[in-house]
Amino acid sequence: MNAESQSLWMEQPLPPLATTGGRPDAAQVCVIGAGIAGVSIALRLAEAGRQVLLIDRDGLGAGETARTSAHLASALDDRYYRLEHWHGKDGAALAAQSHAAAVDLIEEWSRRYAIDCDFERIPGYLLPAPGADVQELEREYEAALRAGLDVTRLEAGLAALPAWGPVLRFAGQARFHPLKYLLGLYTAALAAGVRFMRAEAGDVEDGEQPRVLLADGGLIQAESVVVASNVPFHRRVALHTKQAAYRSYMLAGLIPAGRMPDALIWDTADPYRYLRLQPAGDGKDWLLIGGCDHKTGQAPARDPLEELREWAGEYCKELENIQYAWSGQIIEPVDGLAFIGRDPGARNVYVVSGDSGNGLTHATLAAPLITALIVDGEHPWAALYDPARKRLTGDWLEENANVALQYRDWLAAGDSNDVAALPPGQGAVIRHGLHRFALYRNEDGSLSALSARCPHLGCAVRWNALERSWDCPCHGSRFAAADGHVLNGPARSGLEPLAGERIDGVSSAA
Repeated sequence: MNAESQSLWMEQPLPPLATTGGRPDAAQVCVIGAGIAGVSIALRLAEAGRQVLLIDRDGLGAGETARTSAHLASALDDRYYRLEHWHGKDGAALAAQSHAAAVDLIEEWSRRYAIDCDFERIPGYLLPAPGADVQELEREYEAALRAGLDVTRLEAGLAALPAWGPVLRFAGQARFHPLKYLLGLYTAALAAGVRFMRAEAGDVEDGEQPRVLLADGGLIQAESVVVASNVPFHRRVALHTKQAAYRSYMLAGLIPAGRMPDALIWDTADPYRYLRLQPAGDGKDWLLIGGCDHKTGQAPARDPLEELREWAGEYCKELENIQYAWSGQIIEPVDGLAFIGRDPGARNVYVVSGDSGNGLTHATLAAPLITALIVDGEHPWAALYDPARKRLTGDWLEENANVALQYRDWLAAGDSNDVAALPPGQGAVIRHGLHRFALYRNEDGSLSALSARCPHLGCAVRWNALERSWDCPCHGSRFAAADGHVLNGPARSGLEPLAGERIDGVSSAA
């Protein structure tokens, strides 16, 4: 699995990837990644008559698809007045159209392939945060209207919720169960002739006939390759200076059915918070509470989960014991929209990255966009989502300055020098001379010792207690606690093991 915490969605069992007809070594299109982006693209390509092979290191839905909030929205959380600033009025309108088309496609495929995934059209409500400037709401209202959204300003707020001032209502949004939907897509893709294989891609080589080099030494020859692995792993820099990794948090607890409106609800706080319902049966609904994002590897002073519990309590006093708590990785581009299209500088390699908190609609709109680029060479959305676009924004300068600051960790003290006091199931970064070691106490009491150097671009990793992982504060790579294998890219290899080293007199596990 991706990490230690469990989401509400993970109760849905998923089958292993079905490898049929022996181990394939060629395809017209090789798709890397078995999340909602990869499987959607594979299905759309198969519908267009292409022979597709999809590979994944961990299996179906093992990445961020299982860690989403499952909001389906054309009312994007980066604000349309900001999208206008970055992409112009036409670009903002095209963003609204493309995300609405993604929700339509999910609804269409749910009907066509009889996918029972709790899909439901619901409204979305944007609420001002306590003490927020209501002028921001007005700016967003006007920009959303210009972009073509069906938006209404409710001056009296929303009666079902304690709102501070007016709210915006967006029609035509939706919700669903992401893993039930992914399972339905997988079944449809198999029936359409898509081949699947459990395999780890180590690198991708572009060319007239691009190749996927597998970690076990094998290779796959293709006419086109699509890297749909959340973040590109085959380039060391490329897109990574134009986007940043954030952790986003979620809770799920039961409430009486009908207690809260069946809607997507979010506020204007920074970082923002959001709510939505998921049917639970037996007169209950799941209340999903999310937000409180922070840069990966850069945890805030206050526990985000505790902050979400407190915020949710203001809206629903009947919230029962919270049964699920988890986090997920959001890749935030500097200009609010994902990078979907031809890999910069490549001929036949395509990428999908930069979900920007709207991962399910970005992933879905990638299906018609990537398919059209491969089949026809063009699409009306291509320029808007072009991975080669360059935009020097204030966010770009801020994010890259933040990355540079993280290298100071190499000069700082470690988390602790008392290795013997490290409890089972916990980790700490230890400074030892000029080195920094990532130590994890296994449940049997033994120690695992790893280099704290992220193999991507050399930042020092930090301990993530919720997910029991080592997280890089520079570009968001994440690694398993005990053996350091990669959980999230862009790193292609894991943390270097230090078997046999002695740290302050304590031997590490081999």
